[in-house]
Amino acid sequence: MVKKISVFALAGLLAIPAMAMASAGPNVTDLEKKIEELSRELDALKAAMDAQKEVSDKLSDSVDSLDERSEDWDLAARIKFYGDFRSRLDYYTADTVFGRDLENDTLWTNRFRLNMRVNASENVEFKGRLAMYKTWGNQSAFTDDSGAMWPVFDGNVTRTPAEDSALYVDRAYVNWNNIAGLPMWFSIGRRPTTDGPPAEFRTGVDGEATPMSFMNWPFDGLTLGYAWNWGYEAMGDSRLRFCYGRGFEAGLQNENGTGSIDDMDFAGFSWDVMKKDEMFAYFQIYNAFNVINYPNFQDPIINSQFGNISGMGDRKNLGSILHTSAVFENKVANLNYFLAGGWSQTNPDADGMFNDYAAMAAGLAGPNTSEENGYSVYAGVRYDMDNIRLKLGAEFNYGSENWVAMSPGHDEIYQAKLATRGQVYEVYGLYDLPTGEMISKYAKTFIRFGYQHYEYDYFGSGDWNMAAYDLNDPMDLMKMSMMGIDSVEQADQIYLTFEAFF
Repeated sequence: MVKKISVFALAGLLAIPAMAMASAGPNVTDLEKKIEELSRELDALKAAMDAQKEVSDKLSDSVDSLDERSEDWDLAARIKFYGDFRSRLDYYTADTVFGRDLENDTLWTNRFRLNMRVNASENVEFKGRLAMYKTWGNQSAFTDDSGAMWPVFDGNVTRTPAEDSALYVDRAYVNWNNIAGLPMWFSIGRRPTTDGPPAEFRTGVDGEATPMSFMNWPFDGLTLGYAWNWGYEAMGDSRLRFCYGRGFEAGLQNENGTGSIDDMDFAGFSWDVMKKDEMFAYFQIYNAFNVINYPNFQDPIINSQFGNISGMGDRKNLGSILHTSAVFENKVANLNYFLAGGWSQTNPDADGMFNDYAAMAAGLAGPNTSEENGYSVYAGVRYDMDNIRLKLGAEFNYGSENWVAMSPGHDEIYQAKLATRGQVYEVYGLYDLPTGEMISKYAKTFIRFGYQHYEYDYFGSGDWNMAAYDLNDPMDLMKMSMMGIDSVEQADQIYLTFEAFF
């Protein structure tokens, strides 16, 4: 009996694994399927990793290439470029003392300027500007029956539309700042000497120039300056500069020969008396040494024949001219205003300045070797209406009989406004165009429009060679007639510009 029970028990124990195996059959199949699925996914992942490795290798090669070129890119990125473009339309009409009516009903000009700036070291920077300025339809000077425009020379290049489409170097200079850790700097090169204060009132942009607008003469030179704070909040900052420049290079000559001439140089001081917010006071004084009767012109034919054409004869030095000017600017609410004045004094040598050539030709007088003093006053206002993007302004300037402004680089097309021996009235407006969001700190787009009325009391504005003949004096008019001079007595100019800074 016991033996039978043991056999049955053993048979039961042997049946249990078989039953378990029979019941586990489906689970093993699922497991095999999952293993196969995981294997396929693993193969796919491996393939994806291989593809990713290939992409990574290519990216690594690209990074290596970029790294190799990064130094060149860094050099290029250090140079900042910005510029402006202006298209201008002028209408000009003038009446002469002997009854001629002069008119240019549409004069179109284009001006393009490209600025650049880069640091050579922490305290040494270079600034430059290239410029093109020409009339529509010309690659040279256009007809000017007023006789007021000068041919292209060093003191008006890039500033007169009597040029071609070439880009000229307008400015190129290096600044060495923070000398010896002091607020002192040295600057040398083609100077920023045009569109100085208060020109920004009517141009709508800061000209970044040092001298006041009575001095509008591009030249090469140097500056040594020092800046300080007055320590009194209302006075703000101040800076004083010694400035030197060359207006004419005489070249290599025989010093013992006849007809040799000296270089024409400028030297003086420029003082930002105070600058606090919108309040600015400025003073300058300089001397022009060995002033020449006429410069060296770009056109070789004009340069060789100008003495005969003008009757001035050979190029020569005439003496020196002392020049002083000052300007004060401020803003009260939306009203901007300025007041400026200038004084000039000629110190001629034996060849004279302000010579009465008619009397000299008749043997009635010799060269004028006397000192001649002149002065000018200049004032303006501008009201800003920012809510409608409009600015309206008005200006007046007066120049006396023997006033001399060093402004061959003026921006008035025909005759320099601030050199006028007489009076000029101007009204103008600036309108900021709604052209969308500006994409750089340099960007602005606007139109500028204005009207100028010139009344000349004396002949020869801006010139120190010939006497300032009185245009209301019959005797002086007779002298002018004898010399074939028919000077402009009054003129009107209307202008419209479209300007984009970028």
